[in-house]
Amino acid sequence: MRLLACAAMAPLLALLAGCAATRAAEPRFTVVTVDPAHERLELFLNDEQGRPYRRLDRLASALAARGRRLAFAMNAGMYHADFSPVGLFVADGVELSPLNLARGKGNFFLQPNGVFLVTGTGAQVVESSAYPALAGKVRIATQSGPMLLSHGAINPLFDPGSRSVHIRNGVCAIDGKAAFVISEDAVNLYDFARYFRDTLKCRDALYLDGSVSSLYSPALGRNDNRASLGPMIGVVKN
Repeated sequence: MRLLACAAMAPLLALLAGCAATRAAEPRFTVVTVDPAHERLELFLNDEQGRPYRRLDRLASALAARGRRLAFAMNAGMYHADFSPVGLFVADGVELSPLNLARGKGNFFLQPNGVFLVTGTGAQVVESSAYPALAGKVRIATQSGPMLLSHGAINPLFDPGSRSVHIRNGVCAIDGKAAFVISEDAVNLYDFARYFRDTLKCRDALYLDGSVSSLYSPALGRNDNRASLGPMIGVVKN
């Protein structure tokens, strides 16, 4: 698991060299890169009693009670008032919520929306319409929206001058590895997508959420608690 932040970090951290080059007016970003071939990336929703975890540190505590350590976690898609996923949610190969191809209002339904998934060949981000062809191979999958990038192009629905700015998080896949990104300052969707395209060189990237966006990382000294959360994704070590 590699960590990159444009803020100054303690030297003991294994960071990627340097910070992303951004204009002074742009926000900073923190990037956590996970290789599913060597790290256990899992999705989480409810505890053993069927209650939503809601907080990343509660998930960490529940895992610790079972002798497992949460090395990294992030919110992983949009959810209803009862914290259930709005769209697809597959954990350990079991579909707990189906693919949602309906039309509606809100960011989830901006087209195209997409799915982040992990198969035996690694991490991928695909448009939701492409998911059924891959469904039989996935170990984990979570649906959100909109797609930030599709085939290297920024979503044409995004306005570069939009004043709708929030702390946001998202994910892309590069050579089978997952790059999870959270902004450290409020950013609009266009600038967020541009960071994935121009700095991370992603071709397909998925928006996970905004304003509630949270990161858990003991290595970074992070335990965000901006809101109660639904789906979560994290790296677990035994």
